[in-house]
Amino acid sequence: MSLLWMIVITLVLLQTSVFFTTIYLHRCKTHKGLELNPVVGFLMHLELSLFTGIVPRQWAAVHRKHHHFSDKEGDPHSPYLYGMWTVLFGNYFFYRKVARDKAMVRKYTPDWKPDALDKIPGLQFGALGGLAIFMLLFGVWWGAAAWLTHVTLYIFLNSSINSVCHMIGYRTFDNKATNLQSIALLTAGEGLHNNHHHYPTSARFAVLPREIDLAWPIIRLLEICGLAKVQQLGLAKAA
Repeated sequence: MSLLWMIVITLVLLQTSVFFTTIYLHRCKTHKGLELNPVVGFLMHLELSLFTGIVPRQWAAVHRKHHHFSDKEGDPHSPYLYGMWTVLFGNYFFYRKVARDKAMVRKYTPDWKPDALDKIPGLQFGALGGLAIFMLLFGVWWGAAAWLTHVTLYIFLNSSINSVCHMIGYRTFDNKATNLQSIALLTAGEGLHNNHHHYPTSARFAVLPREIDLAWPIIRLLEICGLAKVQQLGLAKAA
């Protein structure tokens, strides 16, 4: 397989993980802005397990705690507490510190309903399966390099939301998060972070006509196909 195809496939998988993170993990499981067909949710969960290693309940707990203490003492990764560059390059470690706290995870996710994948012990090591898939596609060394690139870029994009999108950009609403359309285009709408913090349960992040939330058309398509149901639109309904 040519280098070009390896790059293309890696970037497609990266963006797939990004879209599934915002649709499944963030808008559906964490904030309940929409419901997904169980099969669709299972497939998104499986992809994220293989290619990011994320445990959804842990992710939801960390993010809910972030909203509970947004940019105040107790926020697990606020750039106002730890510095923008520290969070940008160290967000993974801030995340892991909180995600390992089982009592904290239970506290912030008492409503969690596990699916079949949640019940598999040790699934947090599912990313090793993703590594094996990359190696089968591209060979051992090129596959390992592509997998590492994918994981690094995925972590960096998520870190940019928790760091840059709290300090740089414009604010439509009165909270410390910011909107950055450039980051929103790379993160399926997540860069519209000020909007999200103002109405966290909205399934749509764009509010102003000029704002682009790339995950929203996918959600609407799923809804038209009967595979999703939007529960909350909030302020985005007036956009």
